[in-house]
Amino acid sequence: MSTVAICQSNYIPWKGYFDLIQRSDYFVFYDIVQYTKNDWRNRNKIQTAAGPQWLTVPVQNQYLGQPINQVKIADCAWQAKHWKTLQQNYYKAPYFSRYANQIGAIYQKEWKYLSELNQEFITTLCNLLQIKTKLVKAETLVMSDDRNQRLIDICHYFNATDYLSGPAAQSYLDIGLFKQHGIEVQWMQYNHYQPYTQRYQPFEHAVSVLDLLFNTGPDALTYL
Repeated sequence: MSTVAICQSNYIPWKGYFDLIQRSDYFVFYDIVQYTKNDWRNRNKIQTAAGPQWLTVPVQNQYLGQPINQVKIADCAWQAKHWKTLQQNYYKAPYFSRYANQIGAIYQKEWKYLSELNQEFITTLCNLLQIKTKLVKAETLVMSDDRNQRLIDICHYFNATDYLSGPAAQSYLDIGLFKQHGIEVQWMQYNHYQPYTQRYQPFEHAVSVLDLLFNTGPDALTYL
């Protein structure tokens, strides 16, 4: 008996993304699907004294339908800017110094593909959050071309009895087909999170998990 979650990689995702991961036995990076502009794939927010601020990775979206794992990063100038912005806004946070080396090291590397950058951040953050879920790339698996059957194929690969999905998928997921294959679909809920002590007010849930990590440190998982 196991639970699988499948999701596109996002840039320094919010805490709900890691909640989805930690509630699963296997988490599949679904970066074989189409890249979407102005979405969470290449940007996220952090909390600042002026309110939430976007951090955006510049990308080359070369053609319509381009899969996420083929999207290239446009340049490297953003890296120093993002890290400086994080330092300026979190250096006084209680646990910034505890995690600064691990996070800062990612910004020091050279990145060609957005997917590789995102997955490196997510893997590192899972380790820092002490999330033990197995992380897998979808492109390493054999699956159908059909949207629903492809997800079922992934679940079968891991002998999953449960598929955990974000609520947005309710508009297209064929629940009956999953049941035919002996897989129960579970829906994530994101309305139960308790606030923690942020440096800046008013409190904001919808920011990168880095905010939670820098402010709560080893207690971060208790807020998921």
